[in-house]
Amino acid sequence: MKKQQAVAIFLVAALWVSAVGCGNTQEAVTTTSATTTTTTTTGKTTAKTTTQKTTRTTASTAAPQNSIFTDDILADTMLPYKENSPIKNAMGTLNPQRDEQAVQHGVTCAAEITQNHIADFEKNIAYCEKNGGDPDKMVHVSTFTVIDGMVYMTYYANTGSDAENPKYQEARLAYCPLSDPSQMTVKTIQKVGEPIEDDQITLVYDTILMHKDDKELYIMWTASTIVQYYRFYRVFDLKTKTLGPVQVNRFRVGDVTNDFSISGIRHALSANNIKSHPLASDIGIMQKLSTRVENGVTYYYTGVYSHAFNAIIKSRDLITWEYVASPTFDNQSEYENAVYVIGDTVYYFVRQEAGVSTGFLTAYNLTTEKWASPLLITDAQSRSDFIEYGGELYLIHAPIDRKGFGIVKIDRNNLSNSQPILVVDMQSSCFYPYAKVYGDDVYISYTVDRKHIRLSKFNLKNYLS
Repeated sequence: MKKQQAVAIFLVAALWVSAVGCGNTQEAVTTTSATTTTTTTTGKTTAKTTTQKTTRTTASTAAPQNSIFTDDILADTMLPYKENSPIKNAMGTLNPQRDEQAVQHGVTCAAEITQNHIADFEKNIAYCEKNGGDPDKMVHVSTFTVIDGMVYMTYYANTGSDAENPKYQEARLAYCPLSDPSQMTVKTIQKVGEPIEDDQITLVYDTILMHKDDKELYIMWTASTIVQYYRFYRVFDLKTKTLGPVQVNRFRVGDVTNDFSISGIRHALSANNIKSHPLASDIGIMQKLSTRVENGVTYYYTGVYSHAFNAIIKSRDLITWEYVASPTFDNQSEYENAVYVIGDTVYYFVRQEAGVSTGFLTAYNLTTEKWASPLLITDAQSRSDFIEYGGELYLIHAPIDRKGFGIVKIDRNNLSNSQPILVVDMQSSCFYPYAKVYGDDVYISYTVDRKHIRLSKFNLKNYLS
């Protein structure tokens, strides 16, 4: 008898309101995925591995030739999510706010950062009077690098209202000479409403930059089509100051490579029998890169997150990202996970869900594939970062009030012996700090009141005695 094919399409919708994340209220995002089943004349239905387009307006529409999207490789069975649960095996709790010297040093450091203000990178009135356009009313989440005396900064912006709302945002790249910020150029990378093949961009969020060399930047951001969120990228040529076309990142687990999308992540994990914590809405990739040479190939390590899903990922080319591991112990992780590899160890810090005041610091051994018991760190309910300075590793963590940051010197032999160095209270808004070391100085970018993308610096050596 002739078999009949039936395509079953399921929709997963996530309405996410976050009071402690980026301070955002996100729209419901629909993710469409497809599983093909074979129905025989006996009525028996069996799963069949298939490749089905999940990115188009309808799940059954195949990707057109030369599309930037690819067909998801679908898992035979979608694994259920793991639920968050409190940490049970912490090695201890570190409370930097109780360290008097760290607090005193923080007062001095806050004054140094204020004094060393380098530039703001949003479109302000002066910029628009010179270059045209409308001033930004909301800006947030910065990443920067300095190459040959030029500062390159990414963020997302809203020119229509002061709301952080992905329905009205655009991804940005701004750059200027470090010695003369008045000569600033601001480029739009992608904005809501732009067409993308036979689809349309409906939401734009976290925007970052990465680079492997001093020839080009990878501008990377998360945006949603009508169907779901993806990770997109464009290559910026540092010599010609030109942008390449919009492309889609890929997400690989084992032998499965999908588009870096909500459905692509879920199916790639399930196809490899890996359960994850719940994904929802947008997809973040952490900005900070660290490297490890594996079989003669340099891999760039960082973190990926989507709501409660957090993992270590790595890439050879900053385009295709490979899943490495997620914490196996009970935890309530949420949003941004800082990752830094040194040798065979990946150091890992992430905040936890609303109502949990501690983040946790742990380490993953790439050889044994074992996780260290976590160290809890208090007042760490914002984005974190790692830096190497003077041969030592430091964690930068940020409090829930978004008015400063702390720095902890990590004891790589025994995480429980890690020590607070700074507790910096800027006495005003200081959102989502991101840091890079140049010489003795730590350059730091952060958001002020969602109105300014600010760059400053301080000398960490002053506070290490």
